[in-house]
Amino acid sequence: MTCTVTVSFGRNSEYQYHFHDDEVGTLSRDEAKAWLHAEYESLECQPRNPVGKILLLDVMLDVAKYGGESHFAAPDDWAKRFALCCAAAMTRDVRIDVANLVVG
Repeated sequence: MTCTVTVSFGRNSEYQYHFHDDEVGTLSRDEAKAWLHAEYESLECQPRNPVGKILLLDVMLDVAKYGGESHFAAPDDWAKRFALCCAAAMTRDVRIDVANLVVG
């Protein structure tokens, strides 16, 4: 099976990454979440929730947003690692819509 991660920055700015199960299986869910949280801190993302609770979906959305479209437009290792971590953390297809602040 394949898992697809789509990162969208708008109607004409959509980037897709396809991974086979064996690729996704190289990371545990905890390792993927740890990488995403480390990037969240490294990029100095600001939580949207005033209570301070940060959901995994918010982390994925903010890391894509703060990381910037340039990583995805000229696919680099960071963008592929980001997409792989999203796939491993969610264990299903993921669509990250940065423009509309939606992960589904």
